[in-house]
Amino acid sequence: MKHRIIFAFLMSFVLSLLMSAWVTYLNIGFISNFIDYWIHAWLLAWPAAGIISFISGPAIHAFAHKLAKIY
Repeated sequence: MKHRIIFAFLMSFVLSLLMSAWVTYLNIGFISNFIDYWIHAWLLAWPAAGIISFISGPAIHAFAHKLAKIY
């Protein structure tokens, strides 16, 4: 369980940080206050990503193992 919590925390942190930067850039470009918009988007995205990662992680992990056996 401890590993699952740490993994969800780290994965959601990295993924939400990078994805929010990318989507913010696509929406508004690299403007002077880009960092402010990015951080705001990330602060909204990270909790959602964390919950989704924690809940769906085990099922996705199991599915990945099944796919790896097929291919």
